[in-house]
Amino acid sequence: MKSLLNRFARPALLAILLAATAPQTGWAAQAVQTAQSDAATSFDLLPLFRSSVTGAFMAGRQALQDLRTEEAARYYDKAAQGDWQNPVLVERAFIAFAADGQIGQAASTAKHLLDLDPTNELAELVVATEALKERRYDATERQLASIGQESFTGITASILRAWALVGDNRKPEADAMLDKLGSTGLDDFLVFHRALMAEVAGETDEGIVLAGQAFDAEPYVARIVEVYARMLANAGRFDEAKDVIAQFEDQGLNHPIVTAVREQIDAGRAPGIFAPNVQVGAAEMFHGIGVALSRDGSLDLAIVFLRMGLYLDPNADVISLALGDLLDTAGQHEAANRIYDGVPATSVMKPTAVVRFAQNLDALGDRPEALRRLSNIVVTRPDDLDAASVYGDMLRYDEQYDAAAAAYTKAIDITGGDHPSDWRFYYVRGIAYERAKQWPKAEADFLKALDLNPDQPAVLNYLGYSWIDQDMHLQEALGMIQKAVDAQPQDGYIVDSLGWAFYKLGRIDEAVSTLERAVLLRPNDAELNDHLGDAYWKAGRHLEARFQWNVAAAMDEVGNVRARVANKLAEGLTAENATK
Repeated sequence: MKSLLNRFARPALLAILLAATAPQTGWAAQAVQTAQSDAATSFDLLPLFRSSVTGAFMAGRQALQDLRTEEAARYYDKAAQGDWQNPVLVERAFIAFAADGQIGQAASTAKHLLDLDPTNELAELVVATEALKERRYDATERQLASIGQESFTGITASILRAWALVGDNRKPEADAMLDKLGSTGLDDFLVFHRALMAEVAGETDEGIVLAGQAFDAEPYVARIVEVYARMLANAGRFDEAKDVIAQFEDQGLNHPIVTAVREQIDAGRAPGIFAPNVQVGAAEMFHGIGVALSRDGSLDLAIVFLRMGLYLDPNADVISLALGDLLDTAGQHEAANRIYDGVPATSVMKPTAVVRFAQNLDALGDRPEALRRLSNIVVTRPDDLDAASVYGDMLRYDEQYDAAAAAYTKAIDITGGDHPSDWRFYYVRGIAYERAKQWPKAEADFLKALDLNPDQPAVLNYLGYSWIDQDMHLQEALGMIQKAVDAQPQDGYIVDSLGWAFYKLGRIDEAVSTLERAVLLRPNDAELNDHLGDAYWKAGRHLEARFQWNVAAAMDEVGNVRARVANKLAEGLTAENATK
């Protein structure tokens, strides 16, 4: 029986790997979704299990889906122990152990699975990773030798096998293997890992050339910037290293690992090599692929890869943060906070971990404590852009708009405010000003955001909607919102803005059809249903209008829309009670 996760990932592999340092592509996500439905067919085997085993299996399945990995490991292990010769149960148990970071137990269970199903590639990968951790490079190479390069785990296994060959002082064989793998269209993905292999093998000049190629392809990826700058500075090429970091920071980008390297270079010190051994290099492979899988929504497989990365390099705090972020995505904030809390106080990633911890306190319902912690961070670390930005966001969510605007002003002061990426700070400060009823300041910030990023849909929509809401610049606002819709046609809020613009301009038929589409995209949103109700009334469709207003009142969790539609339901739409 083929591995569930092997079958799950095969159709999407090439897209995921090529997108590892690039924006997600729609067809990659579609391939993942298709493969997920294929994997689900394996659960048709459940009627063959005993009831006690089936209960544990189903509990484990739900726990792993939720990324409650400790529970998943416990339930799946119980199911497997109840039928130790069943490859489906043993497979799920070893995957759950790996997802929970119990790699030793996962490898032990995977070995038993290979006795039952010698073709299970993911099990071979986990067993080989354990051997690589223990520096049994020949054993790693033998474990992976029979796996082809056409499957998901096959490609990953080929890279891990190359790392084992480097560890066994057989780098020419590793190069030949990666040459063959690269010919399938993965050269751009592999070049960064080949640079790390060259560094570990002591081939400094080749490592610099390869890292330079990776940087030329992706100059704004923090990890690539860090590695390339390190290599240049370690070779005494400090000015070139400074230029690499400057290209990154001149875009308004920043990352703690890049900042730490820059500070060492500015002090005239060599920052040291990134990958001192095979284990650290291979861990970065698992990190890169795990992040790409997470981006594509393959959370259960992503967490396995990130856990294996941390297993190989327990000091990789960047991987810890990626793991915490994945758990946050799944709503497992307490588990994520345990990860963040475990980041050493001396780590350059600790401030980021502390900010994420505070965000999770808010998600868990303790916003006052979250704000208190963030306030302390902003005071003690006045140049911490991440803290200032997150603090501003949380103050805005708490409707402390003046304080939020002040926090965003601090963020703008930190960056200088003139980089293309600074558009967001002007945008969110503009929102804070608008909510605080300081429209001239808000409008100026929205216009500045568009000056930095003229095609940004969120800004086009917010400014265009605000103008329409105030009966200002209606034709220009309509053009801006249409441009936003063209960029994000599936965003219900932006489509609603376009429909409301038509309504304000008296183009009722277009308003109705557009607002109907918005409601389909964002069903049961009180504001959208209220807008559609008004449009229906203007179109003479009074019964449908009342229905939409009733839906709006029922869906309103705050009460603002409910109060607004009460008079409409009683009197119909009038000049006095129409939504402004």
